Amino acid sequence: MPSRRPGSGAAIAGRKTAGAGCAPPAGAPALRRIALRAAALAWLPASLAAQAPAPPEGDGVSRDAPPVPVAPEVVSRDQAGQVTVRAVRLADPLVIDGALDEPLYRETPSVSDFVQSLPAEGATPTERTEAWVGFDDANVYVAARVWDSAPEEAWVANEMRRDAPSIQLNDQFGVFLDTYYDRRNGVGFIVNPLGGFIDLQIMNEEDANTDWNPVAEIRTGRFEGGWSVEMAIPFRSLRYQAGRDQVWGIQMRRSIVRRNEWNHLTLVSYAAVGNGTRGTMRVSSYGTLVGIQPPPPGRNLEIKPYAISGLRTDRSPGPELANEAHADLGLDVKYGITENLTADLTLNTDFAQVEVDEQQANLTRFNVFFPEKREFFLESQGIFEFGNGGRGEGSSGGGGPPGSSSVSSSGRGRGARSVHAPTLFYSRRIGLQDGAPVPILGGGRVTGKVGSFDVGAVGIRTGPEGSVGADPATFTVVRLRRDILARSNVGVLFEDRSTSVTSAAGGNRAYGADANFAFLENLQIFGYYARTETEGLGGRDDSYRSRVAWRGNIWSASVDHTMVGEDFNPEMGFLRRRGFRETNLFGRWSPRLESVPSVRRLSLAGRVMYLENERVGFVESRQQATRLEVEFENGDWLTVILTDVFERLSGLTRISGAVIPTGSYPFRDAEVSYYLGPRRRVSGSVSVTRGSFYSGSVTALGLARGRIEVLPQLSLEPSIEMNWIDLPDLQERAGQFDQHVLRTRATYSLGPRSFMSALVQYNTESDTFGANVRLRWEWAPGSELFIVYTEDRDADVLDRWSELSARALVIKVNHLLRL
Repeated sequence: MPSRRPGSGAAIAGRKTAGAGCAPPAGAPALRRIALRAAALAWLPASLAAQAPAPPEGDGVSRDAPPVPVAPEVVSRDQAGQVTVRAVRLADPLVIDGALDEPLYRETPSVSDFVQSLPAEGATPTERTEAWVGFDDANVYVAARVWDSAPEEAWVANEMRRDAPSIQLNDQFGVFLDTYYDRRNGVGFIVNPLGGFIDLQIMNEEDANTDWNPVAEIRTGRFEGGWSVEMAIPFRSLRYQAGRDQVWGIQMRRSIVRRNEWNHLTLVSYAAVGNGTRGTMRVSSYGTLVGIQPPPPGRNLEIKPYAISGLRTDRSPGPELANEAHADLGLDVKYGITENLTADLTLNTDFAQVEVDEQQANLTRFNVFFPEKREFFLESQGIFEFGNGGRGEGSSGGGGPPGSSSVSSSGRGRGARSVHAPTLFYSRRIGLQDGAPVPILGGGRVTGKVGSFDVGAVGIRTGPEGSVGADPATFTVVRLRRDILARSNVGVLFEDRSTSVTSAAGGNRAYGADANFAFLENLQIFGYYARTETEGLGGRDDSYRSRVAWRGNIWSASVDHTMVGEDFNPEMGFLRRRGFRETNLFGRWSPRLESVPSVRRLSLAGRVMYLENERVGFVESRQQATRLEVEFENGDWLTVILTDVFERLSGLTRISGAVIPTGSYPFRDAEVSYYLGPRRRVSGSVSVTRGSFYSGSVTALGLARGRIEVLPQLSLEPSIEMNWIDLPDLQERAGQFDQHVLRTRATYSLGPRSFMSALVQYNTESDTFGANVRLRWEWAPGSELFIVYTEDRDADVLDRWSELSARALVIKVNHLLRL
């Protein structure tokens, strides 16, 4: 969905999501409809819970797990590398200060025999790690003494901000819990020596959601010979099966970035660990945690009211606003239906604190995909994943440096995934239309696990927005997914939009079924079938996809086929194009080069994409790409990509501001990039691309995932996308159609739970300049204060400055009440 201006996709901070000039929120009838839908959403999972089979008898420990340790021992191992850990009940709560001076650490043996995954699978780690797991009636406690023979200045620790992606690339200790013991899903807590931490959810061994923000207390400290960490994770922040004696899965991780070394509690294969961060996604390889006894279920109710106030100016077409003051109130409620099923309700929802979208250069004829950033839709979003078949080859097994994307915005793909496969549920269709915010009056969501079922249901009511012609609408989504076999699942999804944006009469519906089978360790077979219903569209309205992939350590290969009908219309989804059949073939060979000390691995991959018109049968797009990657022992990467592309345009097409005439266009390009690893104070990937582009040529310069460590608390994250496009043969208007996007983010962390960030970006295609400055302070557990300033300007680099388009200042505060 292209943004109307920088940041408009996530709503300009300070502009009430109802928008200027909207009708007032619906009264009692609308609120009654919201309440009835929320009750209906809660009924289906609750009825499933009533019919769910009882937990199996016995101790519940997998037959593959080692025996339960007998006190005073806390860990047992078998020859296959599996582990069983016994949690210790504490008489008194721990003081969470990172000091590790309580009796637990003197009287209880530690869990210390970690196993190396990278660079030498199965080897002994170069540094010692000691860990403890305990609990009382309120919390699960995890602590670690992280030994390091190097001086502190040699450690890689340069981020304090909560959930910052760069924490994954720091020295770290992490614990991951499979609280359902289903060998598929889990939660994780990752901490670096500065106390910066990430809390995340893992869904179906594939999707990691770092926007899950539970209440937890985490502190780090120092000792002679390393650093330490203590965590207190409330039982109320976790979901787990009913019962007094719990059996969970557990994994622990330790990274030593200066050596590019990753160690785990259990053996994680080289193929599964990828570039290091992927190893903990393999939940089926977790050890077993026994002894946990949570308190009896109680009233699990959280209420979070909010208040917001601010000023806004808007000079876009329509009623002009000039420093207009506004204030409002709203409410979010979270209720634990059972220990593992949660209902969320929202009333008068506001997202003013959300960071604006990062602008992207788009050299294709299709819409750009912007990620969801709104907290209500982010938590447990993995349950609603449909039709993606898991991660692509680009994220594992020799698929690029940490943080690299599997598909670039220009359409040059990395890996075997379909470039144009639809996303059936795209939550940004709710509360946004044509890049403008639409008021969310209220709604509800139910997520969790019932027996072997993953359950997700959403019901949202939105109001009108005259500036984009949005009518009031009700959005309903229901997702069920059942675990089968050891690591496989099947599922269904249904979604309904009461008011269609395509048809003036009636609504829009989409529904489908998918299956994901994982065999052995590396074989995946995936497929889905989906249909849509829209009044006035009578053509082929279905879509299907199948994928077979082998993701090994040395060899990987896959074949992927997708079909999308001409009238397939998921109005609550994301679709780049319709009416096509696409086939992708991929192969990779990644040998270890032990004879070259400075090189860890070489990767040679090839990809072929063939896309034809579904109705007529002629070829519309074809792509052949070869990729060579060299991974160095110091964490750097060198990548060379050669691409051969064919595009057939059936009509006049606008690309990068140019109108390309009808015709067939073959073109080629070459890209060279070098990634400076995270151990450096200046890191990021620099790339240069040169080649033909339709009837002309393109030269591109890029800087991606850039990071400059100024201080441990202060960092800069520059990004550059510069594309010089020359199309001299156009009849209508020949010449330069350059497209550049420049942006940088500056972040100053006052601590793990408070930071100030400023995102500044400039886009030459729209001639816009934008700035978004945010202060976030978690002043109490789960309670936050936001101060946000946003400004958009219509800019021209030839002018001394620019003309103001919109700006806003917002102050928002919320308070979490746990009852």
